[in-house]
Amino acid sequence: METYNREEMYKRDVNLYMEANPNPNSLKFVANYMLVNEGASYDFPNAESADQAPLAKELFAFDFVERVFYMSNFVTVTKKPEVEWIEVQDQIRNFITDYLQQEKPLLLEEELESTEENNNQASTDIESKIKNVLEEYVKPAVEMDGGAIQFHSFENGIVTLLLQGACSGCPSSTITLKSGIENLLKRMVPEVEEVVAEGV
Repeated sequence: METYNREEMYKRDVNLYMEANPNPNSLKFVANYMLVNEGASYDFPNAESADQAPLAKELFAFDFVERVFYMSNFVTVTKKPEVEWIEVQDQIRNFITDYLQQEKPLLLEEELESTEENNNQASTDIESKIKNVLEEYVKPAVEMDGGAIQFHSFENGIVTLLLQGACSGCPSSTITLKSGIENLLKRMVPEVEEVVAEGV
């Protein structure tokens, strides 16, 4: 009769694959299950910001890691430009896989505030239209690239968006913002005159 190691039996089955995105310094590590609640995203631009996020904090122990981002079923890691992914990607993938297999927490109990928009805030009709366009047309594409985009404010015809994860520091994000998102919003919400971003 076969005997099973109890720990092995209950070790989570984790499959993690890597996806490139338009930011050459970011890589998306996609798991076979949800890591955080749908719609929530957590951005850690430095080690200090990761106090309540044990996985991110441990990733910052690698001296080439510059930023960590969690969303849905993926973790996006941004590295320093002088290091090549080919040198470190397997090391990061193995580290995250091992961490998830041990079912260690991604966030501590006193859970960090997600940057998901607070829907309780009263928003104007124009803001609602902007958010709807972002939700339907922009967010899915940005998430595919390992990042997130959040509505920040609308004032005097200017929409301010918050770029996170792979989008932050990505060379093509400014082009996407101006030629893609700005044109789309101007077309669908005539009150919009310009789109600017924080975190670029």
